[in-house]
Amino acid sequence: MAAARLAVIANPFLSLNRISQVRSLRCNNGVSLSVSKRLFTCRALHNPQLHVKEQGQPETLDYRVFFLDSSGKTVSPWHDLPLHLGDGIFNFIAEIPKESSAKMEVATDEPYTPIKQDTKKGKLRYYPYNINWNYGLLPQTWEDPSLANSEVEGAFGDNDPVDVVEIGESRAKIGQILRVKPLGALAMIDEGELDWKIVAISLDDPRASLVNDVDDVEKHFPGTLTAIRDWFRDYKIPDGKPANKFGLGNKAANKDYALKVINETNESWAKLVKRSIPAGELSLV
Repeated sequence: MAAARLAVIANPFLSLNRISQVRSLRCNNGVSLSVSKRLFTCRALHNPQLHVKEQGQPETLDYRVFFLDSSGKTVSPWHDLPLHLGDGIFNFIAEIPKESSAKMEVATDEPYTPIKQDTKKGKLRYYPYNINWNYGLLPQTWEDPSLANSEVEGAFGDNDPVDVVEIGESRAKIGQILRVKPLGALAMIDEGELDWKIVAISLDDPRASLVNDVDDVEKHFPGTLTAIRDWFRDYKIPDGKPANKFGLGNKAANKDYALKVINETNESWAKLVKRSIPAGELSLV
């Protein structure tokens, strides 16, 4: 029988209320839903605890990390965790801790979208070398594969939540939720698909107050933006694949552009869960 372990992550900004209909004006806990022009998420948040339940053994095909609310109900980290926390702060879910190589990801096609290790041809996937930053996703975002981005070579979205590269010094755990502020965005083009990489930093990092845009990253984390771009450009080369490309002049766009990307992909997610766009094999549970 697969082993199951429980961990508790305290998150003072957590709300576990699905916005299944974007124009519904209340969340399940009675908190008013903010339906702003661009961000569809619960803004007034309470203080529950999110339980992370592991099933199976790490680095096996059946390993899953599920998310449970304070009542023990299974919830989706992609759909049920709010994106926007106000004042330019967002929830970030760590999938791959820094200095590790197992390619963990939210299973967007499984009920409740648990975190699992990606596979290819039935085998577990690993990066050819460790990733040097915490890597994960922004909840309630989606890169629409039917939407061509005219600013990035007309590339279509990759059908996944938006990725985040968190540059703080602490090593996150799989499933850990951090409050982050975006600093910039890299427009990676992976086999013709647009795969945004939002560069961000945890508010708990000692240098968080020093960095607020891409120029600050260069000043206080010199070489980091280039290292991130080069890492994601080259990681498939050892497997015999071509290097990934980047749009927007092969450079990181600034914070304002990153916020634009987040807002637009949040809108796409809202249309997805409202079923204005076909979900295909994606789980909306």
